[in-house]
Amino acid sequence: LPSTLTAPFMRMDYQVTGEYIAEALTAAQVDGWSGATPLSMWKYADTPQFESTTRLFFGMVSGSTGETAAGLIILCGLYLIYRNMMNWRIPAGMLLSAFVVSGAFWLSDTAAYPTPIFMLFSGGLMFGALFMASDMVASPMTSTGVWVYGAFIGAVSMIIRLMGALPEGVMFAILLGNAVSPLINEITQPKLYGAVKKSKVSQ
Repeated sequence: LPSTLTAPFMRMDYQVTGEYIAEALTAAQVDGWSGATPLSMWKYADTPQFESTTRLFFGMVSGSTGETAAGLIILCGLYLIYRNMMNWRIPAGMLLSAFVVSGAFWLSDTAAYPTPIFMLFSGGLMFGALFMASDMVASPMTSTGVWVYGAFIGAVSMIIRLMGALPEGVMFAILLGNAVSPLINEITQPKLYGAVKKSKVSQ
């Protein structure tokens, strides 16, 4: 939770737009390269540019550490699920919701909006679904609640990406999901068999 809370402030306070070349101070050749992420290239470019699914899957794109290689993230997530260290319903609900919402936008205008596959594999969605939203401390405890929780985060992430000013909205969506998690947990509590509903006593 501390890292999730810190990331939005870092994103808002230290935004970098455009591309620049970082050169070594003591050499003439280029020492490093920093460029726009696939989401930024789609969001801010005059002509939307979309990276291929293969490059996104194998991490052959620019991005934050740990979020670029979707294939490796999926493998690590499957291992955690196999070890029963996360509730698989949370990332499943989050990714399914993101796919549906982004798919609806894409079908409305295929030229302006990226495909749902691009939205799933780009940015921090896959990393957030498998390693951040699945935090057992902040997520609901009911079986129905975890589906609602994951679907809520996935939908909000896509709405921020597609309708907001920022290219990424996963961390904001996770924070909102954490905020409403107690409410989701309370609403989705299963009814106890044989429990008698308390009647109001009139005074």
